[in-house]
Amino acid sequence: MSQVVVCGSLNMDVIAQSARRPVAGETILDATVSLLPGGKGSNQAIAAARLGAKTAMLGAVGDDAFGHELRGVLKRNGVDNSGVKVIAGSSTGVALIQVAEGDNAITGAAGANGRFKPAMVRRAPRRGDIWVAQFEVPVATTEALLRKARAAGARTILNLAPMIPHPARLLKLVEIAVLNEIELAQATGTRITAKSSQSSIVAACRKLGASTVIATLGARGLIVVSPEGVTALPAYKVKVVDTTGAGDCFVGALAARLSAGESLLDAARYANAAASCSVERLGATPSMPSPRKVAARLARA
Repeated sequence: MSQVVVCGSLNMDVIAQSARRPVAGETILDATVSLLPGGKGSNQAIAAARLGAKTAMLGAVGDDAFGHELRGVLKRNGVDNSGVKVIAGSSTGVALIQVAEGDNAITGAAGANGRFKPAMVRRAPRRGDIWVAQFEVPVATTEALLRKARAAGARTILNLAPMIPHPARLLKLVEIAVLNEIELAQATGTRITAKSSQSSIVAACRKLGASTVIATLGARGLIVVSPEGVTALPAYKVKVVDTTGAGDCFVGALAARLSAGESLLDAARYANAAASCSVERLGATPSMPSPRKVAARLARA
């Protein structure tokens, strides 16, 4: 089995749950608040590790209580945290998450994530390993690490989230790009709505430039666009508690199954089931499922 190496963000999530989101200028006093570990990179690493992959995390945290806790969470979940740099004088990243009516809105403060540099990375990519990145650390760092990984013969996955400006050449380093319908619209300048046809979504995917593109479409499921063709997978019908981290769960699960030698489509099916499990619990990291739970979900299909 190859190794999953996740290069990306670590955040402490401050989650406020309420019946609805306040409008501008309004105060709502009935919310409940939770502090839970998160960050797209950390979420993806923990998802991969919980699902059986040998996993390492590369990133940065501040020399503060949140940073020490996040490194501990990685270790307790079986993730090699030796590649997480502690930056003195910097705060750890924080995400403020409003959860209402089963959906979320997120405001992030990058903190140490914004100071993560290629020079901080001591791990050398190996042929056959799965290197995973997102857009919550500097794009220049993401590009440099994916370039090294690709040159070494590692497989590369980029989660284009949250969407930020990036050079077109970056996608040439990506074997598998994963993004949701909003990010797909932003990345390609294509108008995509909940009623967009599959053909229009496929056309947008083919604009990206990555070898394979997986578009996750929420309740509509997902579409895999690869050199071998197009495959649509339906969503599972579940009771949604919190969608925070569902996309991260998908990416981590996908990487885990690819590292175990599964085909792209089999890995995508597994990741689809894993993500459906994650939305049934509050929070990102706490909602990453076990292999047993995913197997049970797949058995229902």
